[in-house]
Amino acid sequence: MLPVLTLVAAGIAALAAAVAVHRVRGSTAVPAAWWALAACLALAADAAAQQAGWLATPAAAARVRLGVAALAVCPAMSLLGAKRPQHGVWQLIVATLAVVVAMPALSAWLVRPGSLPDVHLLGRGFLLVLTVVGWLNFVATSQGPAATAIAAGQLALLRPFLPGVATDAALPQPVLDAAGACLVAMGSAVALAHRGAGLGRARESSPPAPRGPAAVARRIDPPFLALRDTLGAAWALRIAERFDTVATERGWPCRLHFAGLDAGGDPADDTWHRDALRAFKALMHRFASDAWLVRHGWKEPAP
Repeated sequence: MLPVLTLVAAGIAALAAAVAVHRVRGSTAVPAAWWALAACLALAADAAAQQAGWLATPAAAARVRLGVAALAVCPAMSLLGAKRPQHGVWQLIVATLAVVVAMPALSAWLVRPGSLPDVHLLGRGFLLVLTVVGWLNFVATSQGPAATAIAAGQLALLRPFLPGVATDAALPQPVLDAAGACLVAMGSAVALAHRGAGLGRARESSPPAPRGPAAVARRIDPPFLALRDTLGAAWALRIAERFDTVATERGWPCRLHFAGLDAGGDPADDTWHRDALRAFKALMHRFASDAWLVRHGWKEPAP
């Protein structure tokens, strides 16, 4: 019964990931969404194999679970390189990481049939670190609750390969598997619902004020906050840092913070507005297309 629950939860998470692939189109988060879909499908296949009795031995279960673990950390790794133009080539690095993490399972299957995969302490620590990094990247954003649920679910599912855990004694773990899969499904559904709500707000947002610093903030905040919730805090802070560097060099009375643009100065002085919007859009183009920006509330300044 518990493997069936795990299978259903993994299927829900996979469906959410498939919808996310469409929702993030036009941004450099698309590869991460595909990796998430692959990880959820692998977990579903793992649960189906357990239900069918194909993974009756701890060694067989451990080999398959290590493959799931290798894919589970790929979305977080993919987002770390989500900047154009290198984000495409970065996926080769992500795929190499997955192969390296899963190598002990392949070695145990081909070289030592019937034995447990021998995962080195460094590999176990790497699984833990990447899971925590993925959580830290989103915990301070509005996707924090969803990221927390997903990270907790991942740790439950990856427990047999975490530091200090004996793999042979940890497997099988049907209760933890079901709980972990349910947490991942719940977090995925919450993240998807929040993203859908954000898109709705962006479409229904009122037109920007015609003049003043508030007009600049109203154009910049919706796409910036949407990108923060899509790619995480790391790239949002990087964009803010680069924008603030340009603003300081050119004397613009505005700063881009984690929560949006803080614009001041003389309300009648709009000489810097167009340059600031142009600089922001250029920075965003490293991560998103024009269509993505418009879909998330970007409005071109009046000529």
